[in-house]
Amino acid sequence: MKQFAVIGCGRFGSSVARTLYGLGYDVMAIDRNEDVIQGIANAVTHAVQVDATDETSLKSLGLRNFDVAVITIGSDIQSSILITLIAKELGVKYVVAKAQNELHAKVLYKIGADRVVFPERDMGMRVAHNLVSSNILDYIELAPDYSIVEISALKEWEGKSLKDLNMREKYGMNVMAIKHGTEINISPNAADVIRKEDVLVVIGHNDDLQKIERKA
Repeated sequence: MKQFAVIGCGRFGSSVARTLYGLGYDVMAIDRNEDVIQGIANAVTHAVQVDATDETSLKSLGLRNFDVAVITIGSDIQSSILITLIAKELGVKYVVAKAQNELHAKVLYKIGADRVVFPERDMGMRVAHNLVSSNILDYIELAPDYSIVEISALKEWEGKSLKDLNMREKYGMNVMAIKHGTEINISPNAADVIRKEDVLVVIGHNDDLQKIERKA
């Protein structure tokens, strides 16, 4: 079972820690604020009050034994960078760090972060896309030009097969999965028919996906 260390337990960090623990994983929550640690103690495996910028303290907690360290200190850029560096030097296999901006992200990647996240920006994008089109249920940016989108089936798609719709040619996107209620088809083929209330998980170029949003 994977072990996670979540360093910095503000709103985002505590949400990550609680969710991982709820999914059945071992989670150590680390924060310098005693009140924060008391507040999350019952929702994680271990909760420790410590200054994570102190390498000796992190070493004593056995941070090197964790599979993943999630560093969610975004506002204090200096501490975020220092803790990321310490985690990598201690030998944590996979380090995820929260960034405040693109420059912050570049530095985090330079010093070894395996993944950098922008929670506020990403949530803002999801909300904006949902506001533009009620058919867009979720939106994940993979790269500056490509994204994965969950989209409710358009009325004109209902009763037609993927072959009939020819998504790649007509819309410039590939269908990765089709969800119908609790059923999920993770390997749809050309003969699969789109039904009312289906949700399609598609990947495509942002320009093509925006055309679908406007159509929806």
